[in-house]
This record gives sequence, C-alpha cells and structure tokens, in this order.
Amino acid sequence: MNISVIGAGYVGLVTAAGLAELGHDVVCIDRDQVTVSAINNKTPLIHENGLSNILSRLVPKRLIATTDYKVITDTDLILICVGTPSKPDGSINLRYIKNAAIGLGSVLSSKKGYHVVATRSTIIPNTTKEVIIPIIERYAGNKVGFAYNPEFLQEGKAVQAFFNPQRLIIGELNKRAGNVLLKAFKDIPAAIFRTDLTTAEMIKYASNAFLATKISFINEIANICQRAGVDVYDVVKGLSFDYRIGGEFLNAGIGFGGSCLPKDVAALIYASMNHFGYRPELLRTVLDINEMQPSKMIDIAESKLGSLRNKTIAVLGLAFKPNTDDIRNAPAIGIIKLLLAKGAVVRAYDPQALDNAKRVFPQRVDFCSSAAEAIADSDCVLIATEWDEFKNISLYHGKMVIDGRRALEPSKAKSICDYQGVSW
Repeated sequence: MNISVIGAGYVGLVTAAGLAELGHDVVCIDRDQVTVSAINNKTPLIHENGLSNILSRLVPKRLIATTDYKVITDTDLILICVGTPSKPDGSINLRYIKNAAIGLGSVLSSKKGYHVVATRSTIIPNTTKEVIIPIIERYAGNKVGFAYNPEFLQEGKAVQAFFNPQRLIIGELNKRAGNVLLKAFKDIPAAIFRTDLTTAEMIKYASNAFLATKISFINEIANICQRAGVDVYDVVKGLSFDYRIGGEFLNAGIGFGGSCLPKDVAALIYASMNHFGYRPELLRTVLDINEMQPSKMIDIAESKLGSLRNKTIAVLGLAFKPNTDDIRNAPAIGIIKLLLAKGAVVRAYDPQALDNAKRVFPQRVDFCSSAAEAIADSDCVLIATEWDEFKNISLYHGKMVIDGRRALEPSKAKSICDYQGVSW
C-alpha cells in the first residue's frame, strides 16, 4: 500500500518506520522542516531503540518525509499521528488535529476515488465524529472513509511494541474503511477487535487510565507499607502471582510521567466533568497521588541534610523512563525545579535526554557527561530514572543516595552507602 503519516513525532515516526518495514511505501508529513530533513538524512531527532536502523535501511527506498500535504493524493491511506497536548485546565488541545484535518480536506477535495483517513492520535470520545469528519467533509465531501486506530506504543521500546502488539483496535465508520486499515496491518500478529469510532477512542483512554491507576495504587500501598515496616516490592511479588493482577506497572517510586498517562488522565477527567456530566473521583485521586510522589525525594533529602541551600545535589536520570530521551512530564524535571527553588546546586546526567533538558534549564543546572562526574563532590544523589548504567552500585560508595526507582537492591546499597528508597 501507499500510506501517508501526518506527524513525525514519537508515534508518527515509529508508525511510519514500522509500516515501511512491513513493505508499504510511506510518506511522513510534518510541518517542521528540521524534523523532515533529519528523517531524510536518516538521523531522527528522537531516540527509540531500533528506529535509526530502520531509517538507515529504508530511507529513501520505502520511507521519505516532506512538508507538502499534496503527496497524499498518491496514497491509499492517511494516518493522523499529531500531538494532542493538554491545555492549562487539563482539557485536550485539538489544534494540531484540526490543522491536519483542514490540510487533508483541502488536498482530498481534488482527489478522485475513495480514500481512508484513520487517526492514531489520542482523542477524547466523539472527536472523530464531531471534529475530524465534519472538517474533512466540508472540503472533500463524503468520498472519504474514516477509522480510528489507537496506538499502544511504549516509549523506550516503541519499535518492538509496534511489531508485537497485544491487540489491534479498529474503530470504523463502516466496514469498508476498517478493511483498508486492516490491510495496512495485516502482517502484524495481534488479536483484532473491530468496533465503532467512539468505542475505540474510549478504549485508548481507558487503557491509559488503568495503567496510571495501577501505578498510583502501588504508590499508595507503598506509603502504607513503609509505615508498617514492610517492603512493598515483596508485596508486589506476592501480588504478581495472581493472574487477575499481574506484576506490570506495579513499580513503586516517584510515579509516572511522559507524554501519555498524565495528559490522558487529565483530559478524561475534564471531558467527564464538562462534557459527560460525571465527576471521576478515582481518576482525580490517581493524579493527586502521582503529583505528591516526586516531592518525597526532597523531603528525604531535607530530613538528612537540613536546608538544601548551597548543597550539591546530583540528579541521575532526566527522561521520564529509560531508553528514551523524552522529558515531557518527567518527575526529574519537577524535582530539579524544587531543588533550585530551595537554593540547591544541581548537577544532572542522563544518557539520552541531556539536550532536551538543557532547553528547559539553559543556565541554572550543571549538566555532566557521566554519572560519575555528576556524583563527584555531591552531598546527595537522587536516582530519578532507572537507566541500566545507574544500577552499578560501585558508583555510590560512601555517598548519600535517594532512590526513586528501585534502581539499586536496598540491602546491597546499604552496605556501601547511606541509602534510602522512596516509599520503601
């Protein structure tokens, strides 16, 4: 198939690369010329394991990037993968979705024959029916088919997740549109569930809300366990044997971040209260717990050091999770802001996210080239992301360490340093 992908961020570029690997001819469209040039030069601006390898093999053989919407006239399927960030009130910002729909509609107006537009961006229920379809049909009439295909890519291992999903959700306006989308993913081994557009949109939100709830749940349990003298990770091990619960997303610590869980839970809360007339108390609590967890690192540091003014604090890990350079909603960023507000001297290191963090803290943070450099001469070390290289216990000999991710095994760590975990 000939496929266009609108948006070249984490979702869009991984989707485009994955589809090209499946044998399709793919054009990735993005308004940012720097992003487009990077893709065509086989040097993506985002870090994802395996992504550069695909680009090095398939650009420009089966994958190219452009800023020109006109190329969609030569494709059979368009996938919208633009961002849907949060507004200050937590509601979803549909500006990029609307811009994409306008751009698509204006070009499709001159295209003859049937065409399918499928959205992969996370959008609140009814967005396809109430926003995307009316805009595109205003320009292109009713010769366009519509579908919704939520992605379940996990940053850090998004390429692997693309090729090995647990399910493929096809939200379709009609069977004809769904069949086109299904054809694009026909070589992906996954359980397939075909449903209507709005249900598919809700499946995505329900999935992310549940994962966020698991994380805040275990952090709540961890806070209780700590007071009861129980290691929450032993509790998790016991829980994981129950197939109804499992062990995934039960890592206690400083909470979740990233581009999906925080904004999606917030958007679902806003939509529930302002569009659907329901107050989701559980989801509100999920966010409340998550917002409190990172500050526990500061509380522990102050309990050990007293005032943090002029104290040198090393922060290891800036990305919200390992194997990505994404710092959106990363707990480390909020932690650094609190440290700076308290007058601390902050030294920071991350294997992949330094460039992104430097744009947030261009002057006030001392960015280091290695974990050892960040740790040297520090009064306290905060582990905020569980990169493998931070699990080298010899780095911390004689240091004060506050571990927000259970990167170190507590009993071993306590034998060589002043070690304290967050909620364990």
